Amino acid sequence: MTAAPLRFSVLDRSLVRRGRAPAESLSRTVRFAVEAEALGYHRFWVAEHHGVPGVAGAAPAVLAAAVAGATSHIRVGTGGVMLPNHAPLVVAEQFGVLESLHPGRIDLGLGRSLGFTSAVRRALGHGRESAERFAEQLAELLGYFTGGSGSAVRAVPSEGLRIPVFVLATGAGVEFAAEAGLPLVIAAVRGDDALRSSIDAYRERFRPSPWSDRPRVVLSRSVAVAETAEQARRILVPEAWSTAYSRVHGVFPPLESAADVLARRPSDKEREHFERAMRGHVHGTEEEVGDRLQSIVDAVEADELLITTSGHDEDALLDSYRRLARLIPAVR
Repeated sequence: MTAAPLRFSVLDRSLVRRGRAPAESLSRTVRFAVEAEALGYHRFWVAEHHGVPGVAGAAPAVLAAAVAGATSHIRVGTGGVMLPNHAPLVVAEQFGVLESLHPGRIDLGLGRSLGFTSAVRRALGHGRESAERFAEQLAELLGYFTGGSGSAVRAVPSEGLRIPVFVLATGAGVEFAAEAGLPLVIAAVRGDDALRSSIDAYRERFRPSPWSDRPRVVLSRSVAVAETAEQARRILVPEAWSTAYSRVHGVFPPLESAADVLARRPSDKEREHFERAMRGHVHGTEEEVGDRLQSIVDAVEADELLITTSGHDEDALLDSYRRLARLIPAVR
């Protein structure tokens, strides 16, 4: 373990509730950020999704600006901006403006995912070849901040700013963070053994840079806390169903209530994907979650936990984050 206290942060994806307008989800995200700041979370990040009925967060730089304007000291950023969808110059300029307006509070998390469907990718004007150029795009983006992009174009007001930059990976792609000397944000999408191997590879290949003098690992995890383990598990049900539905039907729908999901009669394939989507989360009472998080953090020597939990019941979700916040001084 590192000697520094473990930081707890939040990633909110502005998921839409069934029967509600996407605008409500965006307003809820901003309100949630204010609550997360009051609870002592270190960062509040928003995400990028395009053409997904169940996700309102399509413009992370815009949403991050709203969050930063509504809060006063919590760090605000993205988990992440999908760089293959954008010109590096535009991303540098957007975050240069954000950092100039909110100095010392802005983070830039970058991913290399493409649109969810071929139709979305066509609408964005970027295909799979864009993701294959991620290392080149990343170097160009960082160069706009350092003044070494190799381009005749200068990013104003970005040049000279040192915004913390992170690379998001699910295992594949950790080499981009290591070779650029950037902190890694990673989730156990392929299981805990693969997670450990990916983090080991990142640390072995890490090259110190102006952005980070040592490898830093932010572990992304879905966590639900409640009075009982069953209540905590219930928080996870709505997103698990939307995930399962997307795997079978190709569309991630707005969240339904846990009661509505559990009353369904899913097909065998839907049930299989739902059961898979319910695995891998950390859920339970405060004591149970605290012990489990300590074990996870110890296993990979994480510097920070990025909590990504979503749910249909806003009160239950906020209660979960409040209970989790009480563990911040306890888990090291």
